[in-house]
Amino acid sequence: MRTTGSVDYLRYCFLILQLLSQPAAKQVLRYRLAEEGPVDVRVGNAAADLGITAGMDVTFTLESGSEYFKIDNMTGDLSTNERRIDREKLPQCQMIFDENECFIDFEVSVIGPAQSWVDLFEGKVIILDINDNTPSFPSPVLTLSVEENRPIGTLYLLPTATDRDFGRNGIERYELIQDNGESSVRRIGTSGSGSVDTHMGKRRFDEGASRSSVFELQVADTTDGEKQPQLLIKGALDREQRDSYELTLRVRDGGDPPRSSQAILRVMITDVNDNTPRFEKSVYEADLPENSSPGAPILQLKAGDTDVGVNGQIEYVFGAATESVRRLLRLDESNGWLSVLHRIDREDVSQLRFTVMARDRGQPPKTEKATVIINIKDENDNVPNIDIRKIGRIFLKDGVANVAEDVIVDTPVALVQVSDRDKGPNGIVTCTVVGDVPFQLKPASEVEGEMNKKKYFLHTSAPLDYEAVQEYNVVIVAVDSGSPSLSSNNSLIVKVGDMNDNPPVFSKSTLEVSFPENNAPGERVVTVVALDADSGKNEEISYSLDSSVNGIFSIDADTGDIRVNTILDREQMERYEFKVIAKDKGMPVLQGSATVVVLVADKNDNEPKFMQDVFTFYIQENLQPNSPVGMITVMDADKGQNADMSLYIEEKDIFSIDNNTGTIFSNMAFDHEQKNTYSFRVKAVDGGDPPRSATATVSLSVMDVNDNPPTVVFPMNSSYTLLPPSSNIKTVVRTVSATDKDTGVNANLSYRIVGGNPFKLFEIDSWTGVILLVGKLEQKHFGLHRLVVQVNDSGVPSQSTTTLVHIYVNETLSNSTIVEAQVAKSLGTPLKADIAGDPNYDLEKQRLSIAIGVVSGIMTVILIILVVVMARYCRPKNKNGYEAGKKDHEDFFTPQQHDKGKKPKKDKNKKKSKQPLYSSIVTVEASKPNGQRYDGINEKLSDGPGMGCYRSVNGGPGSPDLARHYKSSSPLPTVQLHPQSPTAGKKHQAVQDLPPANTFVGTGDNISIGSDHCSEYSSQTINKYNKQTLSPCLT
Repeated sequence: MRTTGSVDYLRYCFLILQLLSQPAAKQVLRYRLAEEGPVDVRVGNAAADLGITAGMDVTFTLESGSEYFKIDNMTGDLSTNERRIDREKLPQCQMIFDENECFIDFEVSVIGPAQSWVDLFEGKVIILDINDNTPSFPSPVLTLSVEENRPIGTLYLLPTATDRDFGRNGIERYELIQDNGESSVRRIGTSGSGSVDTHMGKRRFDEGASRSSVFELQVADTTDGEKQPQLLIKGALDREQRDSYELTLRVRDGGDPPRSSQAILRVMITDVNDNTPRFEKSVYEADLPENSSPGAPILQLKAGDTDVGVNGQIEYVFGAATESVRRLLRLDESNGWLSVLHRIDREDVSQLRFTVMARDRGQPPKTEKATVIINIKDENDNVPNIDIRKIGRIFLKDGVANVAEDVIVDTPVALVQVSDRDKGPNGIVTCTVVGDVPFQLKPASEVEGEMNKKKYFLHTSAPLDYEAVQEYNVVIVAVDSGSPSLSSNNSLIVKVGDMNDNPPVFSKSTLEVSFPENNAPGERVVTVVALDADSGKNEEISYSLDSSVNGIFSIDADTGDIRVNTILDREQMERYEFKVIAKDKGMPVLQGSATVVVLVADKNDNEPKFMQDVFTFYIQENLQPNSPVGMITVMDADKGQNADMSLYIEEKDIFSIDNNTGTIFSNMAFDHEQKNTYSFRVKAVDGGDPPRSATATVSLSVMDVNDNPPTVVFPMNSSYTLLPPSSNIKTVVRTVSATDKDTGVNANLSYRIVGGNPFKLFEIDSWTGVILLVGKLEQKHFGLHRLVVQVNDSGVPSQSTTTLVHIYVNETLSNSTIVEAQVAKSLGTPLKADIAGDPNYDLEKQRLSIAIGVVSGIMTVILIILVVVMARYCRPKNKNGYEAGKKDHEDFFTPQQHDKGKKPKKDKNKKKSKQPLYSSIVTVEASKPNGQRYDGINEKLSDGPGMGCYRSVNGGPGSPDLARHYKSSSPLPTVQLHPQSPTAGKKHQAVQDLPPANTFVGTGDNISIGSDHCSEYSSQTINKYNKQTLSPCLT
């Protein structure tokens, strides 16, 4: 036994080496066989030609071609069977003119041991032609009309014969037997390339016998390889002496022995017909779709004859045409139209090749021949054909294949051949397996075969399982590429054979069971059940536990009952996990396993426990109601309902608690300034019976946020301070005082001037709010100054408050009403506009310079005129005459009612006096109309009717003490500024009517630049001071 196993092993290795040594592409076997052979003619040996040593557990099977051939399963010898092969009757050999193209396909499968592998090889047997057909003429009597007096050497075409054989077995020569018994033939080549051979066959005569030399046969080789017999005139023809000749035309093939036939050729001598018909083309070719309807035109043959009368009338007839051509086509004799007579199927006939004769009606008639080739074009009229056959040792009969379930994946179970009789794209077939089945198609050969014929192996694509599916219906669908496409399907029933290949299987891989603690030993925990898909002994099961149970649990081997052997305590161990093994009693033994998890149930013997006795949380003030403020953690060592806890809080009005997460929420918004600490208790109660509880303390601290802006306490926006021009640098002008309700960093305040300080006269201490005079006061600084001071806290983000500090620079405060009016207008002026001193100071200086320049120019002109006049007359002027250039002492620019020369002297004396730091500052607090004070800039001044941005009234540089020019109640009418007046420059585009109570002392329209006038504090009038961008208007 051991020796035999070694031999088998060596055989398998040798077979594998043979297969590996074969080329990647499958070989195509080619053999040659003569037709009409007897039974058991050896064609060839497939094993030898494939390089496979026969007899080593390798078998050969003929998968196709068994209609004509058979193969020896062991030796691979291919031979013929009982059916006779007739080359001329094979459908695939019809209309084939090359003998090498006529063949019969076959397939040989090479099967390895136990069908472990299968190879499929294709083959072709070329059918050789034998001389089994006799050539024949279209008719036993052939008639030819020849005109009398035709010159010697004239040729007439004779009808050709047909032979179903090809090659050397086809027509080889024609012979003419004249009426005196002579036979002659002359063979010439076409186009002058071949030599001219004349062969004279003579009948034996008695001595002295003469032979006729009127006609001779000449045979020409045409361009398409055919032989064309022609009648050559060698002697004079005279119809009056003889009007007909009866000859014999014989045709022979080249077979061995040769076959021949003959026909009577009657030559009728007629009157002269000079011209032969001529076709427009020597070869006509057309494409005809198959299945064309009868009567459909194909093409028209046209021939012309230069003769007139009946000699020029042409009729068309078939020449050398087969019976199928005459059956399928119709030729109109009068007009040459060729049409369909019967429907033509390309799969039966792919091409029609024949000749058409054009002959006139002269006596004798003349003829001309043309070749017609009609190619039958394919139409998609054939559905793909699916042929399912057996392969190898797998039994297949009546569409049913039996396959064992233990076959390996990718095992071939059947051979599928898909073909389509159509041609081209109509014959290209795509084949696939439909449905969810474990089978797939793979090409049976790596050699690219015909596009309309493909072979596939039906392979298993997944393991087969009898217990899952006992039978498969494999449906194969083939679709061609025609338009529209055609499809077909075929099916194969695959029956799966059962094997013992299923282990026991539990319904669940993991089984969880709850079992209460403090149990009695020996109680049943659970019963496990496993099933086996096999039958008989293979489905009987025995149960056991793995060794990890350590004797705590046990199982009944037959029933699967699992019992506990000890008392379980959940506090010591709450989970047990072990495996249950189920083994069947088959051979070999198969087993399955499942995991059992025993969860020990709990009892309520533990109280809830907080993670901390006191929980401390910090939150920011101003949180929205229902905001989370903290989370407490409480645990219970019990399980299930015993561990389900409910949380309660004491401060229900202020706080609430989420029972699931332990998150404490606020029921209101907290204000650090009102209350900054809270303390309460939380209680946890479990769901046991009886319930257990615990408590904890929660301490909550409210942290301050920067939610309050600074509040300016002093000064009010409507107040002002008098600052004498003689004040020294570093004089304390005023102190801004502010408070903040926040604490800590949020209450740290800083001060800065953000507007109204174009001359940089003032500075403010950023921490104390003290405003100092840091610049020297000049004439242009006289008047009202509005400082915009911003107070910022140090919170993040920072909050700020803006306030106004009014400083009135002047020597005295004679009349406070005008200052209060200017302060009131300042409250409505946009913050971006600077209010600082006299805005018209520079403008008045420019106007004064212009006036002085004009007066100087006039005086110069007058002086020149005087000089010219005096030089002309050269005599002194009469004293009583006109004095040119008299100066007008009236100062147009000085008010009549004021003496401005004394004011500077009084100011100068004041500057020399020494005074305390705060002695020259006068603070005036304005009041609201109802007697209340303005409280900082945060109070909106524009809320009352009539309040808004306004124009202020200010004195010019010539009147430093603006208050002394003002009268509280003047009887004079209101002074109006018009665009044409000297004081209405480009900066004063608006005209304001002042009320009677707010008028300046003046003399009508003659208002000097240096006198008091109405000026406008806006971004248009004081652009030279407007260097900072602030809010549009202080409200």
